Amino acid sequence: MVTFLIVLLVIVLLIAVGVVGLVLKLLWWVLVGLVIGALARLVLPGRRPIGWLGTIAAGIAGSIAGGILGDLLGGNGLLEFLLAVAVAALLIVALSGSRRELA
Repeated sequence: MVTFLIVLLVIVLLIAVGVVGLVLKLLWWVLVGLVIGALARLVLPGRRPIGWLGTIAAGIAGSIAGGILGDLLGGNGLLEFLLAVAVAALLIVALSGSRRELA
């Protein structure tokens, strides 16, 4: 009985560590997306048809998508980070250019 409880405790701890690791990774990608979205508003010249919240949301979505892609490719943290930045930037540029302002 004691052996079963120890094995169960170890399994629960391994699952908890995996979940916490995933949550921290997702929070990192959200933070990267926030920074990329904010920087995109500062770097892209002129008026943009996409608002601040849209830019930041696109940055977060692109960052998470790029991070997941990097993780699926089996990359290390650097590859995940670079893909998160690249996908977020591409998504922001694509959304910024795709909307037209009404005069």
